[in-house]
Amino acid sequence: MGSVSLKIGDGTARFKRASLCSSAVNILMIFCVITTNLFALYAFTSSSKNHTNNNNNNLVHNKNISLVSEQVSLILREIDLSQKKLAQMEKQLLGYERFDLSRPNIADELKIFLQHHQLPLGKDSRTGITEMVPSVGHSCEKNSDLLSQFMSYKVSGTCPDDWSVAQKLILKGCEPLPRRRCFSKTVSKLGFFPFPNSLWKPLGNNTFNWNGLNCKSFECLKGKKLSRDCVNCFDLVSGGNENQKFVKAKSKNDFLIDDVLALGNGGIRIGFDIGGGSGSFAARMFDRNVTVITNTLNVDAPFSEFIAARGLFPLYLSLDHRFPFYDNVFDLIHASSSLDVGGGKAEGLEFLMFDIDRVLRAGGLLWLDNFFCVSEEKKQTLTRLIERFGYKKLKWVVGEKVDIVGSGKPEVVLSAVLQKPVRG
Repeated sequence: MGSVSLKIGDGTARFKRASLCSSAVNILMIFCVITTNLFALYAFTSSSKNHTNNNNNNLVHNKNISLVSEQVSLILREIDLSQKKLAQMEKQLLGYERFDLSRPNIADELKIFLQHHQLPLGKDSRTGITEMVPSVGHSCEKNSDLLSQFMSYKVSGTCPDDWSVAQKLILKGCEPLPRRRCFSKTVSKLGFFPFPNSLWKPLGNNTFNWNGLNCKSFECLKGKKLSRDCVNCFDLVSGGNENQKFVKAKSKNDFLIDDVLALGNGGIRIGFDIGGGSGSFAARMFDRNVTVITNTLNVDAPFSEFIAARGLFPLYLSLDHRFPFYDNVFDLIHASSSLDVGGGKAEGLEFLMFDIDRVLRAGGLLWLDNFFCVSEEKKQTLTRLIERFGYKKLKWVVGEKVDIVGSGKPEVVLSAVLQKPVRG
């Protein structure tokens, strides 16, 4: 039977039986204990024999004790050196480090959270697990100071108003974050409209947490180019740009929702919007009896709160995190230039696209909406990926659009509706 050890890795609780390295450490420690006892036995036995024979007993006794102490110190140094070598080998093999909770400035709450918890009834007969370990992203170890700041609070008190610290950790790959034992700050939610009227009603400033943001009101956000998909996206006034999205086309690359739904032959019921701005795609889909989850972060604006205030479902998650959904669950996935991840590396886009493919059901639709191909290489990378997946091209339009957030110049954009094939 092996023991269970915590590995801070892919952001999930993982359980692993005792490794060869840990077994070697146990054997080494047993050997050291036996060796130390033998030295002690020899020293004190020798001292006892000579005690009645000469007047130098104290000198011999002290010499033997000194010898034992030197040997014990040497053994302890060897154990420490061996543990460091094993830790370095583990780091090289796994590609990441464990949390060193002995370091200074580690918050007590973080130490408590990362403790292992033995199962009350011992080993589980179905899984073989003997203890539960917490779920924490491996990149948290690289940001331990910031994580300790996040985990510094009064237990059962009010949490610090530090959502921006949490988001910094998420954007640095520290995801999922550890749980906390404090009460989050509450903001009065008076003045909300009943659903579905809430979908397109303007909202007041006082119902949102503006702490950590440059703007403190929606008036300040007007005219701001927060992203390629969010220019005045908080302005829900009838006749505005946001109100017309997905129902009125401005260019050949702007597909209409009704046209895309028709391609699904009535089989579109649930969807996932990646980087969905203020949630208008989900709002338009609700009008057509389609439930959509909107993935977003609060970058420069309270996106998550705004989407929830409209009566929609926000998912607070970075695109570097594996989607928390089972395989083959969505009928439709909508994505735009938010797919531009991985620092421009093709591998980053590949990992994301494979995860999108995982949660999209066979026969489901992937809607690429005005994806900016800032270079021919990026366009070719995306095209090759789609061909590898074997998606059927139901709509495919390449055009130009001014990149109002980036270069300010016309850039090549791709809009497409793709159908996932049935694979054996």
